[in-house]
Amino acid sequence: MVGGGPAGSAAAITLARAGVDVTVVDKARFPRDKTCGDGLTAGALRMVEALGLDPATIPSWQHVDDVVVRSPSGREVVFPLPRGQGSYAAVARRTELDAALLDLARDAGAKVLDGHACTGVEEHADSVMVEVADVGTIEARWVVAADGMWSPVRKFLGLATPGYRGEFHAFRQYFTNVGPRAAEELFVWFEPDLLPGYAWSFPMAGGGANVGFGIKRGGKVGIQEMAAVWRDLLDRPHIRAVLGPDATPEDVHKAWPIPANIADVELTGRRTLFVGDAATATDPMTGEGIGQALLTGQLAAEAILAGAPGSPAAVTAAYQTAARRALVADHRMSLLLLRALRHRKGARFAVRLAGMSNLTRHNFARWLFEDYPRAIVLTPRRWHRRMLAGPGAYRGSERSSSS
Repeated sequence: MVGGGPAGSAAAITLARAGVDVTVVDKARFPRDKTCGDGLTAGALRMVEALGLDPATIPSWQHVDDVVVRSPSGREVVFPLPRGQGSYAAVARRTELDAALLDLARDAGAKVLDGHACTGVEEHADSVMVEVADVGTIEARWVVAADGMWSPVRKFLGLATPGYRGEFHAFRQYFTNVGPRAAEELFVWFEPDLLPGYAWSFPMAGGGANVGFGIKRGGKVGIQEMAAVWRDLLDRPHIRAVLGPDATPEDVHKAWPIPANIADVELTGRRTLFVGDAATATDPMTGEGIGQALLTGQLAAEAILAGAPGSPAAVTAAYQTAARRALVADHRMSLLLLRALRHRKGARFAVRLAGMSNLTRHNFARWLFEDYPRAIVLTPRRWHRRMLAGPGAYRGSERSSSS
């Protein structure tokens, strides 16, 4: 693996538990910060549970019961997630989450070389040669490239898209001593000047919150204007009221690009499989990428395990097919919905429609947090009994049902 984030860890855990010799290389030394909204959807929660992650090992872990959405007109709707069926949404600092997942990879038998950058990759007919700083050359049968949006592996293999800067850009800062609502509820604010982007406040254990906003590149707000917009957002009365009078910013704010182009990007080399942000797998409507990273990492590992060592084309084809079947329909559905959120009327109508009744509020919350695939209604091949009523993760866990 090149990259020790959720995608690389998921692949490493899956392969190592199957008895494969795995080495994880990452230029950062863990734990390390990863700029992110830190939200975990129902799909992501089920995957980290299956990998063996214990929420009790994550100090910042915060279970979420209610999602509050504010339309551009100022209408606020509370969307409740199911109670007593496990966890459908949670928040956890990536510093802690990623380190815990990488520890699971170590425990499974993977060799972890954090603090060592990948400095070169060469693909051959029967192997891949990976150059690692301060280590030397590692010969492998496969490389799973989980090395982020500006994947060095892509560049080494000549597969990078010149000038690519992502589809969205986001901006976040941690706060402590937030008010009682921000400490427990998850907020999404569709601010008129940010559409089709939004602002958020995600609760964290201990009275903190991850607060930020995301915008579409080339939209109403320019990337160079984000710092000024941030100051203005924090002064808006409805946001100040949620954060509370004692909310205190922690450290500095950070910005980062969001890649969301999995329908068009090249997903493989000859013996290389791109996963997570390196596969531009982020959801284009919400900016969620942890679940997609975990899923693509697992699919890459499964393709390697199912394939014959001497048939790289079959392995890469199997991975491409699996990743596109799992994500492209949902990606396109999100793009379609994003068009409706570009304007105030569309965003107002969406919030009003979702909040019409207890039934619509309940189902919208589960749909938003990927309890089931975004476009499942339009993809009959994924239909099954109880497809819209699956249990949450960590059922029976005291942590999953407490705030």
